[in-house]
Amino acid sequence: MASWLESHSPRLFDELAMNETIRTNLRKVSVQANPPHLILAGPPGVGKTAAWRLIARQILGPSWHSTTHVLQARDLARSAGAMKTFEDFLRPGGSSSKDTLAGRSSLDSFDSNITNAVAGDTPPAGIENHTSADQPSSKVSRLIIIEDADHLGPTRQPYLRRMMESTSSNSRFIFTARSPSRLIDALRSRSKQIRIPTTSKEIITKRLEEITKKENLEPVRGILGDIAHVANGNLRRAVFLLELLARRKSLNERKNLQKVVSATTLVGIQQVLEEAIRGRIHDWKWEKQGGRNKRVLKGALGSLDQVMNEHALEADDVVHHMHRLLTTGRLLLDEAMLCDLLNALADCDVKLQRSMHGRVQLEEFLHNVKEISRSQTV
Repeated sequence: MASWLESHSPRLFDELAMNETIRTNLRKVSVQANPPHLILAGPPGVGKTAAWRLIARQILGPSWHSTTHVLQARDLARSAGAMKTFEDFLRPGGSSSKDTLAGRSSLDSFDSNITNAVAGDTPPAGIENHTSADQPSSKVSRLIIIEDADHLGPTRQPYLRRMMESTSSNSRFIFTARSPSRLIDALRSRSKQIRIPTTSKEIITKRLEEITKKENLEPVRGILGDIAHVANGNLRRAVFLLELLARRKSLNERKNLQKVVSATTLVGIQQVLEEAIRGRIHDWKWEKQGGRNKRVLKGALGSLDQVMNEHALEADDVVHHMHRLLTTGRLLLDEAMLCDLLNALADCDVKLQRSMHGRVQLEEFLHNVKEISRSQTV
């Protein structure tokens, strides 16, 4: 069963849950005869992925899936052999080959009638793009999408810059990023940037109302506004919550939303913070695993590694959960200590935006928690 994020995804630019100015800019870029490289910037859950998919369909036509190539940069940051994976993506023929993904053309760039649209597959702008008959080869026929490009790091970005300089006229790059400032100037200067702001509560509520109407749901009055408030500008999270409550038949009472939100607060995050407050950051213990004694990391860092692996959390996700834990008052901390912890967490969040080593910043934060706890008890 398809997620509502997929089944209710926008098919037209006018359906994007964004303000009119952003929708107009996206539409204008996609119908240009010579579209630029793009940077779609904005916080999580505002529709960056939905936007580039509509742009791809508008530029490439009905066959856009076959010549749209997507790479998730976050996956590279935590994997072995990341540079080789990156090079293999951009140079399918091997690092020594002159053939590049961006240099390849598609037959669709010479004959737009090769692939016809199926019923219901309308162009996002309302009309298909057309290329003049005397310049068929100028049509863009391939898009290379780098999602979360701000996680590429300083080594891989210059590689992209060189490829963009020598790329074929038939290919374009689209980058999505939460922090576009982490992209090198050479990439930003070669791309048009469109910043998508946090989705307003009114827009989120309107989109949720549209989905409930299509799904023939009758939510209790006020719960859609509650979901929009909890989502805090993240439309993706709002749709997830709505779908979860609907499938559990829990849209009949507003308190059901509170139960779901409370259940999604990770207990492991609380354990990490409590261990750091007690001063146990590195706590090594011997455990029997597979018939052999093995030295295992416990304490705050051990709990942190465990919760990040079990729930596939990134460093900024941990910061988000830490903030929720501290601001909900579940730990019953002294006000002065709470202020110091929130300041330390804010510093950690800022450093995460500038660093590719999230765990190092989290470890520093836990040591700061330990020092704050000691100073408060002295």
